[in-house]
Amino acid sequence: MKQTIADKIFEKHLRNEPFPGSFVLDIDVVMCHEITTPTAILDLVARGKDRVFDPTKIKAVIDHVTPSKDSKTAAQAKVLRDWARRNEIKDFFDVGRNGVCHAIFPEKGFIRPGYTVIMGDSHTCTHGAFGAFSAGVGTTDLEVGILKGVCAFRKPATIKININGKLRKGVYAKDLILHIISVLTVNGATDHVVEFHGEQITEMTMESRMTLSNMAVEMGATTGICMPDEVTLDFLWEFVKEDYNNDKEAALADFKSWHSDDDAVYAKVVEIDADALVPVATFGYKPDQVKTMDELSGQRVDQVYLGSCTNGRLEDLAVAASILDGKKIADTVRLIVSPATPDIYSKALEAGYIKIFMDAGACLTNPTCGACLGMSNGVLAEGEICASTTNRNFNGRMGKGGMVHLMSPASAAATAINGKITDPREYL
Repeated sequence: MKQTIADKIFEKHLRNEPFPGSFVLDIDVVMCHEITTPTAILDLVARGKDRVFDPTKIKAVIDHVTPSKDSKTAAQAKVLRDWARRNEIKDFFDVGRNGVCHAIFPEKGFIRPGYTVIMGDSHTCTHGAFGAFSAGVGTTDLEVGILKGVCAFRKPATIKININGKLRKGVYAKDLILHIISVLTVNGATDHVVEFHGEQITEMTMESRMTLSNMAVEMGATTGICMPDEVTLDFLWEFVKEDYNNDKEAALADFKSWHSDDDAVYAKVVEIDADALVPVATFGYKPDQVKTMDELSGQRVDQVYLGSCTNGRLEDLAVAASILDGKKIADTVRLIVSPATPDIYSKALEAGYIKIFMDAGACLTNPTCGACLGMSNGVLAEGEICASTTNRNFNGRMGKGGMVHLMSPASAAATAINGKITDPREYL
């Protein structure tokens, strides 16, 4: 008793190895992409340790610059590609089969409640939406994870966030997490796990929960966790049913066994009134600089971006398409839409969303992280402003001298129509 979900996961995965001030955990999934992993690979090769601890537990994807834009990014991709083939990593997703890592890996059923997950990517916290301890790590930790299947952590304290009430029409998971970050600030959860609780969370889809967990790192958190439940099980059922002999009740009981105890000890409890929230967006260059859409209304933008590991999933595209249906984007704006995986792209095509975007004047791209961090497929020029569904608005994040306003897909779609920041509720 008195355990949080992180306490329970640490207890199950703890190795009896001495490591001063830290806990060495067995890792269930090591994720890799072509930007951070090649450095680890090349070092392992140089040390004569070109091997992996378990090829079935390593998942790899080329997703940040895809297809490669120049010789340097092609070389990075080749390092990952050749390594995956040498080490017989079955779950490697190359160009054409690839997608944004934190969208395609859950889509493939690689995450389970109670798992430990690492990746050389700060938004690995996304997978906490499934009740996993999932954290971004540095190159050295990633290298050890690849070679030995372990990672050392300081045991984090936990902050509990209670979402009271329900979000009103036109207010989405992105608005909620931006508000929470503005309350806790960019370092308010440093070295902590953040748990999301409340009726609103229980009723959220997995896509919305992933949006919340994805941005936990923007307040300094190691990961952001939602309690696994019926929604989690429905999302994963096709992948886990054989493990439970097609017994959903048994599976659900197992999922819920990971829940934090009622008497769990928290470092802090934060109360959020969902009923009072309105659509918001960031200003300035930090994710905790947040204003309402009304306060920012009328500010011009040059580009609108819909995609990323935060808001590039099917429900995000559906919301944006519902606003853009039958309308044209402003002549002064370019709208770039990047569905996060091939499956999402295919389903959006079947549902008619892709045609709506194209008819509105949008540019559709393959799944990629490129624009989010200013690498490809939508880099800003100096002085340009982007309304974006991504997760960071750091100075120069999407291009040197560029400015980013983070907002929900609904707000982004409304903004694209007017060419200036617009409250989406007038279109709903």
